[in-house]
Amino acid sequence: MKKDLLSKEFYSDDSRFADIINGIGCMGEQVVSDTDLSDMDTQTGVWRIPQFIRNTGRSGRKRDSFRVRDLVRKTAFGMNFAIIGIENQDMIDYSMPLRSLSYDTGEYERQAAKIRRSVRKNSSGLSGGEYLYGFQKDSRLYPVATFILYYGEEPWDGALDLHGMLNFEGIPESLRAMVSNYRINLIDIRRLKDTSMFHTDVKQVFDFIRFSKDPEALRELVLGDASYKELEEDTYDMIAQYSKSEELVEVKDYHKKDGVVDMCEALTKLIENGKSEGRLEGRAEGRLEGRSEGKAFEVYESVQEGDYSIERGAQKLGISIEELENRMTEAGYKIPVEA
Repeated sequence: MKKDLLSKEFYSDDSRFADIINGIGCMGEQVVSDTDLSDMDTQTGVWRIPQFIRNTGRSGRKRDSFRVRDLVRKTAFGMNFAIIGIENQDMIDYSMPLRSLSYDTGEYERQAAKIRRSVRKNSSGLSGGEYLYGFQKDSRLYPVATFILYYGEEPWDGALDLHGMLNFEGIPESLRAMVSNYRINLIDIRRLKDTSMFHTDVKQVFDFIRFSKDPEALRELVLGDASYKELEEDTYDMIAQYSKSEELVEVKDYHKKDGVVDMCEALTKLIENGKSEGRLEGRAEGRLEGRSEGKAFEVYESVQEGDYSIERGAQKLGISIEELENRMTEAGYKIPVEA
């Protein structure tokens, strides 16, 4: 999907990835920088699950299939390391605790397999258990954490831990307490109360998405933050896609220069043309009586520029000439005087 590729490219920038780690994992404290991060293969960082090949006419043969993370980095903390993953979610995944657990477990298994190979190559002085299991008493794994960035419009109503997915009906409380739990690190972007802990354009992305359903607050945000005047192109794309603003996607090239995009200019132009909240979200509302606003504004533009006569424009929208003139006037378009 386009959004998946876009978000992976955006957070592949190590300065942004480090900003997520500092902002979320370190409570805003600037602990790591982009130079503390090193790439990891998102595929090798998960557990291989044997599955049978299906629909190939070769049933019975096994292959290794992989659950692949969106992004993962090995992160230096002084002399130690942690493995940090990012998962981008536009929809609610009700199996998220189990999915996230499989990512983290797979990474621990990958590390353990590496330790086992090393231990068995240098087997002198090992106890029987150390040699048999390939893990010494002082062997240690790097900590693993996964941050789930959720952009959906609906509040997350899925489980936030493994226990929330389990059926404990009839299970004694004493036994339930012995069932290990696993908690996910979910960041609900649209319901963040504060973004001051972020110091890259991650902040501008999160802020725009947070206010994307409040046109007046959004206008104040963009016009009050000079960073929106010179956004990197991938930052603009993230904002346009995850705020579901088709109009911002369409007008990007008109406001792009030397690899940066002026969102202040783009948004102001949309507001001046009467494209408020419904148009920012690509939705048809109110006076357009269920018709696509995008189509309506294309007709307005065509009539204003003289490409359509007023009669043809009204016919295109299935409304009267008088109603079309009223709508164009209210939306700030000029009605040409026909000879």
